Amino acid sequence: MAGLRAVRMRPPVGPVDHSSSDEARAALVRELRAHALVLGDVTLTSGAVASYYVDAKRAILRPAGFRALGALVAAEVTARAATAVGGLTMGADPVACAALATAAGAASQRNELKAFFVRKERKTHGLQRAIEGPPLEPGERCLIVEDVVTTGGSTLRAIKAVTDAGHEICGVVAVLDRLAGGAEAIERAAGAPFLALTTIDDVYPDRPDR
Repeated sequence: MAGLRAVRMRPPVGPVDHSSSDEARAALVRELRAHALVLGDVTLTSGAVASYYVDAKRAILRPAGFRALGALVAAEVTARAATAVGGLTMGADPVACAALATAAGAASQRNELKAFFVRKERKTHGLQRAIEGPPLEPGERCLIVEDVVTTGGSTLRAIKAVTDAGHEICGVVAVLDRLAGGAEAIERAAGAPFLALTTIDDVYPDRPDR
């Protein structure tokens, strides 16, 4: 990973919609451009080598990015009537926590919203759980979340764990879609809509492989 360098992109330019969701999305794009984009050869989870990388956690684990993300995912929780939000650790962890924090602070959100994390490997001790967090009950509507989607492999693992446990998936939300085909695979597996809050076109519009 030698030679990687973070870059700060200029904020998007154009007319601004003052609705809360558009403001939150614009803020999220700004934070991703400022803090998450890294230039240099990187091996992705899929095994492919890319000349740039989006480390979304660098942006969403800062106050402005966390607030914007929480507002956007909490809105999707409401729209999908989700009762639980989570996905494969670690990519899903800050996304689920942002949604839960926003829901906890909003009187309009259901108090019973849960967050959960899907383990990459089931524990071999203790309760030996594959899904951590409050127990998911029959009838839960799960919103699967992820930070960055490329081919969708991590999200597909989360979808399988949740469906194998007998729970319904009402939607899938990613912080950023690299537009590499993952969205289509995710929608097929989930049987539910996929929403990318941003895409690589928003964060790195001048990338060489566009």
